[in-house]
Amino acid sequence: MALGTALATVGLLLLLSRGPFTDAGPVTLPIWVSVGSDLSNIKPEFYSSSVMEGGVLLGALRKLQETELDFKFTVKEDPDFGPFLESVNGVAGNEHEQTYWEILSESSGEYARLDVGIGCYKPKANEHIVLRLSTRKQQ
Repeated sequence: MALGTALATVGLLLLLSRGPFTDAGPVTLPIWVSVGSDLSNIKPEFYSSSVMEGGVLLGALRKLQETELDFKFTVKEDPDFGPFLESVNGVAGNEHEQTYWEILSESSGEYARLDVGIGCYKPKANEHIVLRLSTRKQQ
């Protein structure tokens, strides 16, 4: 009897650790991703993706890369802070030129910098994530 209870508990924990489910399966949230630049007049590119409820932005970007042939990105692993966005669509930030990929959330025309990186940030349903090549230089 104790073994049956232990197995049921383990099974429940496994289900709960995989995130929210509905009768149809895991809950996925649609998100929007745009790629642009503060440094040029290139028109932003827009993409749609999805993330598992409770999932992180890195997972949504990986899913987007698998489904959209014209979206590519790379990350660099920092031993203290985890993954950070290194390049998007073949354009990398450049330490010498002081450029980097800024990650923002846009809502009603207001932009806010994410307070955590792509390995920790959990997008909300229908959120617009902005990947913007920016500079640290004073203008």
